[in-house]
Amino acid sequence: MLGLSGVMPTIPVVDADRAKKFYTEALGLSIIEESEGGVVLDGGGGTRLLIYPRGATKADHTVVSFEVDNLEATMADLRTRGVTFDEYDIPGHKTENGMTIFGDRRASWFSDTEGNILALGDML
Repeated sequence: MLGLSGVMPTIPVVDADRAKKFYTEALGLSIIEESEGGVVLDGGGGTRLLIYPRGATKADHTVVSFEVDNLEATMADLRTRGVTFDEYDIPGHKTENGMTIFGDRRASWFSDTEGNILALGDML
């Protein structure tokens, strides 16, 4: 039933203008639609992402992951736009230069202006 439906991650933000600037300027996403209810962004590959104004709320887990073709190149580009990648040293995950490898995947994490955790990933 839902297997043929699209999925749109929905991320709460405290400061909608600040978040919109981060997602469009730092991450390079394009606005599809904007209303009082939020901003729908083009996430690439036919995907969409909704950011919407809400009171303070912050997930302590990854809320969205972007699949990229080249993790290192994407990280380098985002760093030039002011994105800082998180470093982890927990059982099973130790990042080096903001990146970890597990199996045939590489991944990195960073936070948006509202403290939500976002991820990047690619296949080796």
